[in-house]
Amino acid sequence: MRILLTLALLMILPPVMKTAQAATERYEFDKAHTQILFFVNHLGFSMSQGEFHKYDGSVEFDQENPENSKVDVTIYTDSIDMDDEKWDAHMKNADFFNIGEYPKMTFKGTKVEVTGDNTANITGKLTILDTTNDVVLNTTFNKAGVHPFSKRYVAGFSATANIKRSEFGMNYGIPGVGDDVEIRLEVEAMRLDGDKTE
Repeated sequence: MRILLTLALLMILPPVMKTAQAATERYEFDKAHTQILFFVNHLGFSMSQGEFHKYDGSVEFDQENPENSKVDVTIYTDSIDMDDEKWDAHMKNADFFNIGEYPKMTFKGTKVEVTGDNTANITGKLTILDTTNDVVLNTTFNKAGVHPFSKRYVAGFSATANIKRSEFGMNYGIPGVGDDVEIRLEVEAMRLDGDKTE
């Protein structure tokens, strides 16, 4: 999940950055323009959508040796938002995210496989409820450049993944409430190194 996320920078961004830059570049999410979303079947009536609003993450990107790049993302489970207070409370209890015992989810990138000019499959270790499984993000690089308002160097990408929540020990409501979860990430990330220009 948000994530996640971030890992697309490891292999997709090099073509749009100057080679004169330092070997390692650091980025952070622009939280005003980043969304961490998920969708799950609700009793066959709809694909219900939820979102996480609080997360932290870091990316250290090595252009010349992408395998040396580092990604570490944390999502805070108490920030879940289903657009309904009662539903939010249920998602936070022991039936689902059990935020009292497991206040965080984490994603740590392990592998990046470029699949096209602006796409990559990104594998990482996703931990939910103290259970860790490999997850693959299908990622599209959207654009990178100097933001016209902030003048910061920004990179944007979209990523999707599919998981089974039962594989993380979250079994409540299955099969009425779907086991399959679609994760969607829309990310704008700001470069931290150097000045505000390219």
